[in-house]
Amino acid sequence: MSQFSLMDYAPIGIMFLVAIGFAVSQLLVTQLIGPRKRTATKLMPYECGKDPVGGARDRYSIKFYVVAVTFLLFDLEILFMVPFAVAFKNLLAIEKQTGILYGTVAFVGILVFLLTVVVGLVYDWKKGAFDWSLQARASARAQAELKRKREREALGRTGLKEAA
Repeated sequence: MSQFSLMDYAPIGIMFLVAIGFAVSQLLVTQLIGPRKRTATKLMPYECGKDPVGGARDRYSIKFYVVAVTFLLFDLEILFMVPFAVAFKNLLAIEKQTGILYGTVAFVGILVFLLTVVVGLVYDWKKGAFDWSLQARASARAQAELKRKREREALGRTGLKEAA
């Protein structure tokens, strides 16, 4: 076994130092020579290219959460599939040597896992979680109506205060 030498890790340390130095230098340069015009538009919160409408405490459609959970489901699926794919070849080789069904059991297990994921996807699809066109229009109409109602109530309160 070879001896441990800290100098074997020097290239990795140098890489980290260069990366950190680059990041810090870019932040400093933009602060030193960048423009500083603060307009109302620039100070407004940025929300995916749309002007913010309503308050921060408004309710969102459940579809946003369904899509987020579905994304996490498939993200975790990939997270589990990568180690399986890496280890599967070795499991098949061990199965040939020993005769124990390591690879076959692992393959059946991953097929059950994928079947579960596909059943979840089909369920979401059948429930209309990915059909945004009609639902989005209905939600936008409901939000616009709610906003108009709040504005009318606010104007009504203002008119009552002025009359009193």
